[in-house]
Amino acid sequence: MEKSENQFVKRDWITVPKEPIVMSNVDNLRILFEDNHIIAVNKRNSDIIQSDISGDATLCDVVKEYVKWKYNKPGLAFIGTVHRLDRPVSGVVLYARTTKALNRLSNMFKFREVQKTYWAVVKGTPQELEGTVINYLWKDEKQNKTFAFDTPAANRKESELSYKVIGKGDNYTYMEVYPKTGRHHQIRATLSSLGCPIKGDIKYGSRRTNENASIHLHARKIEFIHPVKKELVTIIAPPPEDILWDEFLKISMKLEGKV
Repeated sequence: MEKSENQFVKRDWITVPKEPIVMSNVDNLRILFEDNHIIAVNKRNSDIIQSDISGDATLCDVVKEYVKWKYNKPGLAFIGTVHRLDRPVSGVVLYARTTKALNRLSNMFKFREVQKTYWAVVKGTPQELEGTVINYLWKDEKQNKTFAFDTPAANRKESELSYKVIGKGDNYTYMEVYPKTGRHHQIRATLSSLGCPIKGDIKYGSRRTNENASIHLHARKIEFIHPVKKELVTIIAPPPEDILWDEFLKISMKLEGKV
């Protein structure tokens, strides 16, 4: 199972995986971290985490196939889904390879012991360039859409995230987002409520879709204590190949003193 020559693209300052047109499969799966207990992959924005009406294979199915192939397992490989990303979102997805790791990681997500960083390219700029937003989200099941409110009420769930504007371009603003809770469409609904819809996210206020049906929201980094080894694990996912994501990378690397 060899990597194709065009699987990686050389940018002028960094080598990153090239975004393919196809969904992830066992030949092009992008592994970010792997040991006997956990495995993390860089999700393409076309991949699905949960089965839906499309009938497409889930990313979990692909990871199972990969583990079965790599370790020559005679039966089905165990892979436990720990958390989820929406289909049009890219970035880090963490899976458990054992039931012990699954139970411990699930509790860590439940009790907010996992630090998550997202990148978002948005239209508009929030009034405050850095801040924390606490609001109350209500999910409309028929529309599969979440609405943000300033006050609590029945069927509304409290949501909290922090954000920071790290740069601005001619047409878009580049934001880092740090969710504290994990509500349905939390980042998408909250940024929209700030007047900053995510590029391509027409469900939450963007004027037009992206050509590949993605939205410009990327799960950039997760940090957590390893469920078995008890060591700090930091996993960073390169964003998709895209002019705006390239600009975001340049801004981030400049702020970190790497350019």
